[in-house]
Amino acid sequence: MIKLLLISVFVFAGLGVFSQTTDMGKSDPDAKKILDEVSSKFKSYKSVTANFSLKVENADGKVVGVKSGVVYMEGSKYRVNISGQEIYSDGSNIWTYDKSADEVQLTKFDPSSNTITPQKMFTNFYDKDFLYKLNSTTKVGNKIIQEIELTPIDKTKIFFKVLVSIDKNSKNIVSTKVFEKNGNRYIYNVTDMKTNVNLSNSLFVFNAKNYPNVEVVDLR
Repeated sequence: MIKLLLISVFVFAGLGVFSQTTDMGKSDPDAKKILDEVSSKFKSYKSVTANFSLKVENADGKVVGVKSGVVYMEGSKYRVNISGQEIYSDGSNIWTYDKSADEVQLTKFDPSSNTITPQKMFTNFYDKDFLYKLNSTTKVGNKIIQEIELTPIDKTKIFFKVLVSIDKNSKNIVSTKVFEKNGNRYIYNVTDMKTNVNLSNSLFVFNAKNYPNVEVVDLR
């Protein structure tokens, strides 16, 4: 499944605790402090609704694709709407709907697996599989932006660098840029975020009645 912010989260494939292997170098303690604050702040929210955009650039810097979407999160539940696809999870099941095929795949959510969820992207995005450092602090409009660079310890990954931009005051991620070895770059921008809004449980469940001709493929 993508395919939300989920392409970029090739980055976050380990999802472990916040320790680093000493033989591969050490992470920047200033960067860790910032990332800890971001994770803690996100975990304090009852719910989150975030609009985002995805821009894909090739090795020549040419824009080859632009999409926009919205993600809803509450506890372990989430829903992602992006062009041509919808992903739902009620914390027990995951429905991935492909609009072009009019098909939805139903799988079981396994919290013990390395399944990447939107919640993990906003919290456990730095782990034992990455080194990180604080690059710079700049002013963009009326925001102070702190840029943190993450590099994978496993050099066989298809990407070699990720830049995470964080609003210093709100402690929220505002953008993520993933650099692949083939030159492609994936840039995610959070364009709007609302927190602690009331979300209906039905928002996180795929309702086949709203898709009269949909084919349901149950893979549980």
